Amino acid sequence: MLGDACRWLDVYFSGREPDFTPKLHLIGSDFRQAVWALLRKIPYGKTTTYGALAKQLEAETGRRVSAQAVGGAVGHNPVSILVSCHRVVGQQGSLTGYAGGLDKKLRLLILENPSAEPLYQKMYLADLH
Repeated sequence: MLGDACRWLDVYFSGREPDFTPKLHLIGSDFRQAVWALLRKIPYGKTTTYGALAKQLEAETGRRVSAQAVGGAVGHNPVSILVSCHRVVGQQGSLTGYAGGLDKKLRLLILENPSAEPLYQKMYLADLH
């Protein structure tokens, strides 16, 4: 299992999308598990918002879900690169928080989508002010 995770990280950090997912054993509440499952569906090189994830979860469960609750679950993601929480941005185009720091989030987003670097840089600078 650890070997697969290392292989996945090697592929990912070489700037390519891994074509496999290592086996994960994530421990968390049903709500967190549901949010983390949505994170795994965000395509490589793309972003979504906390609000969009809340709406997806609401559609799946029929229960109202706030973007803040989704953000809390995202923040408790124990494997933040393998389960792509760096692909979640704020509604107004901000990068918002990231456990590893916004500079790391910026680098991960650019690694996945170099052509969007000017947009991500703008988002990052807005967050610094």
